Amino acid sequence: MSPARLTLITALALTAFAANSLLNRAALAGGHIDPASFTVIRIVSGAVMLGVLVAASGPGWRSRLGAGSALSALALLAYAVFFSYAYLTLQAGMGALILFGAVQISMIGWSLTTGERPRPLRWIGIATAVGGFVWLVSPGGVSAPNPLGAALMAVAGLSWGVYSLRGKGVAHPTAATAGNFLIAAPLALPLLFFIGNEPIGVQGVSLAVTSGAITSGLGYALWYSALRHLDGTVASILQLLAPAIAAAASVALLGEDATLRLFLAGLMILGGVALAIKGGAHPRREG
Repeated sequence: MSPARLTLITALALTAFAANSLLNRAALAGGHIDPASFTVIRIVSGAVMLGVLVAASGPGWRSRLGAGSALSALALLAYAVFFSYAYLTLQAGMGALILFGAVQISMIGWSLTTGERPRPLRWIGIATAVGGFVWLVSPGGVSAPNPLGAALMAVAGLSWGVYSLRGKGVAHPTAATAGNFLIAAPLALPLLFFIGNEPIGVQGVSLAVTSGAITSGLGYALWYSALRHLDGTVASILQLLAPAIAAAASVALLGEDATLRLFLAGLMILGGVALAIKGGAHPRREG
């Protein structure tokens, strides 16, 4: 894959990640839908969209739909469930920051344990980006997060880290993503027993379908495609761009608070990402 194509695909995937936070928060904060219904509609919509795309790809599509993994599907579902419930109490920007901070821990930790050795400049980039994240979520930053919401989002981030790591070796990203969604869809249905008495509005359903079919289904397929060409540390660092995008968009679109700390910490995150990508890594240790 050419560098320009990889950059475009990665940028679109990260934008989709940020959009998921905005869509979920807008739906729940506005009282348009409950988190259980949002999650079910999101997963089912993603499965339908991806299933149609794979079916339209030509002969042999039935076998390609079997490219999903039960473990990946469970990680996907866990991420989606905890993600939705966390946004009952978290703002979009804060939730995205906690989510991808947890992703950092899982993906970088795994890369280091499997022998990846970042060069000094990459370590500086990692420290700068994570430092920006820590500064932003600390008390007095954007706001102190709700403890339960933060814990739920951290679990969502760890689950997404597992899902991303399992996507690095897939040969057919769209088919694998479709398979994962198709496995996760029936597993999500028991969530319907947890639907409360809140009314489900047309706007809530529309936001959930958009999140599932477009920013989740298509966005995750793009991410799986990009993962084949990114090492684990770069993939995890790049995802710190998503909360920066979400935080900026939440200020513009959802009216969330804008602070000098948000701006400066965003610059730290972006600068750290640039340094980390430029820094590279030593060859993996043998054995």
